[in-house]
Amino acid sequence: MKVLIVDDQRAICTALELLFEHHGIETLVASRPAEVLDLIAREDIGVVVQDMNFTANQTSGEEGVALFRAMRALDGELPVLLMTAWTSLETVVALIKEGAVDYYAKPWDDHKLITTVRNLLQLRELARENTRLRARSRHARQSLAVRHDLCGLVYSSEAMHAVVELAVNVAPSDAPILITGPNGAGKEKLAEIVQANSRRRDKPFVKVDAGGLPDELLEAELFGAEPGAYTGATKSRIGRFEAAHGGTLFLDEIGNLSIVGQQKLLRVLQTGELERLGSSTTRKVDVRIISATNVNLARAIATGAFREDLYFRLNVIELRVPPLADRPDEIIALAERFVAGFATDGKAPAILSPAARDALLAHEWPGNVRELQNRIQRATLVCASGTIEPGDLGLGTTPAARSVVAQVENTNVDPEHAVISDALIRAGGVVSKAAAELGVSRQALYRRMERLDIVLERRPKS
Repeated sequence: MKVLIVDDQRAICTALELLFEHHGIETLVASRPAEVLDLIAREDIGVVVQDMNFTANQTSGEEGVALFRAMRALDGELPVLLMTAWTSLETVVALIKEGAVDYYAKPWDDHKLITTVRNLLQLRELARENTRLRARSRHARQSLAVRHDLCGLVYSSEAMHAVVELAVNVAPSDAPILITGPNGAGKEKLAEIVQANSRRRDKPFVKVDAGGLPDELLEAELFGAEPGAYTGATKSRIGRFEAAHGGTLFLDEIGNLSIVGQQKLLRVLQTGELERLGSSTTRKVDVRIISATNVNLARAIATGAFREDLYFRLNVIELRVPPLADRPDEIIALAERFVAGFATDGKAPAILSPAARDALLAHEWPGNVRELQNRIQRATLVCASGTIEPGDLGLGTTPAARSVVAQVENTNVDPEHAVISDALIRAGGVVSKAAAELGVSRQALYRRMERLDIVLERRPKS
């Protein structure tokens, strides 16, 4: 890239040309505004060093102001250094507020000018490279969306694109897939994308919260039951495996499945055969397994909480969903999608104020996309003017939630009794709200409450 020198005095232009060329910087020279705009349109200009007056006896700087604005209209990111001997400081400062980088009084300091120009050229090249990378990334995302069904997924980060691309590439196979990542990051959506792009897309897609199944109900829920198999069983019940025959079974929260449940699941995965509870008839099932967990399974295996043989059965392909905090460029796009989705029938969607956008970007999102969705839903309900402000988002409670999520996800142990109790108190006893704050599912929170002997006090309505 070249430096464009704009000055009507030939001696000034020559001095600047020699200075820049001595330091290995290519230059172009123009003495009139019309020449400047033509060169910007035709040449690869990295920085403009611009005088403020181009007519004899002119010192007002008005010509320089007009040229600066014309250049910015052509290229809003073009770095412009102002150079003047006579123009008022107020005029120069006004242009700096409009986007000029800096100004230099004549005569200038050679060292300072060269240092500044070099830095600006490097920044210009970095900005250009970032633009190229963003364009390439955008093209890759658009191409993927044209060729595959992404189920309405909104994303823009390279990390998420890599996961989605791998998901659609392995979707046509029948290989088991394990989706890992924190709660609320979008694991279920990724499972839907795999199903939508598989050969089984027109077959059943059955979802089950594997971690929420107590041992006494697990067999009946997964494998089915015959009449009389247990108290209250008066008719045949088809299990989730049979319901998913020919299609896909999505086992969510697989990391919370009990050891007993893991053993029973492993047997079916090994043989493709099952027997309903209370029956001796063997049934063959053809099911593709997708499972998901926020649990560190390697750590769970090391502590004996998860079977290694089941892990290898489930984890032929692993898809790691990054947390929302690692893809901040997606936050606003997701928020706007949720705002539009929560719009009341016949009413225009709310608008995110600039301050609300800043608040969303500043938040760490311990609950990931699910938390963002909940915050936006709350905001659309409480905002009074149709414009969502930071206070409508209810982000003030997040420090406590952040520490709890870190405990749950990083240590793989249940939260302490007091932590869960406090969350329930803040939620007014509503388990779903407490679970959202803690970053776990409602079923997982119920199980932890049971283990820690936490009982909600039920008060009669007055």
